[in-house]
Amino acid sequence: MNRTYGTRLPGLPEGPLSGKLIVIEGADGSGRSTEVEMLKAALEVDGHAVIDTGLRRSTLVADEIDRAKQGHTLGATTMALLYAADFADQLENKMVPALSAGSTVLADRYVYTLMARAVVRGASRGWARELYGFALRPDLVIFLEARPEILLHRAISKYGSLDYWESGMDLSLSRDLFESFFLYQARLSNEFAWIAEEFGFHRVDANRAPEMVHTDVLALVAPLYAPRAVRAPGGPKVKTARPAPRAASA
Repeated sequence: MNRTYGTRLPGLPEGPLSGKLIVIEGADGSGRSTEVEMLKAALEVDGHAVIDTGLRRSTLVADEIDRAKQGHTLGATTMALLYAADFADQLENKMVPALSAGSTVLADRYVYTLMARAVVRGASRGWARELYGFALRPDLVIFLEARPEILLHRAISKYGSLDYWESGMDLSLSRDLFESFFLYQARLSNEFAWIAEEFGFHRVDANRAPEMVHTDVLALVAPLYAPRAVRAPGGPKVKTARPAPRAASA
């Protein structure tokens, strides 16, 4: 697993990378971070070295992105470029070294979210794909799919309010925060439908309890480590005799 979607970043190794890159995608409130924690624990129990990563975790520009977003004046193109720099820094200095050492990298969101955000804010799909074309092709992409009303409930329960950017308020879809949230999520969902088809997502129903979601995720992940099995802490191993299904939902 060393092929990119476009031009490779200068200086990155040309040979194969022995580790596994697993991406967990989904909207805010879909349970991504919870699943990454559960999956990391399951893989580590089975003896795999695992690191996790996500958006805005680069030591190079993460703080600058946060400061720029606080003023609610960040332009769409500038946002896309800043996130591209954040991702490139993590790819070069965190993901590739870990993959080269044979570790598993769990990504809490990947360039697919960045592409969807950019297109919703006016970029062409071709431009977005080219901008993030240096990204490595993951071994597996799992999309946690949850209804907008579920996302809203979870956001309010966790944060007490809706996020300005995750509600698309910068797009002037509506003066009402809640209405803007639903309109924005609908636009993101449309883009993710295209991206999922283009990049081969495996969809998992995330409207359910985390334990049920995790069971389906394990069934998708386990074949990557065949003939070994992935076992949840304190739970039974998931057998790897069968290939991973194209999708998993209840």
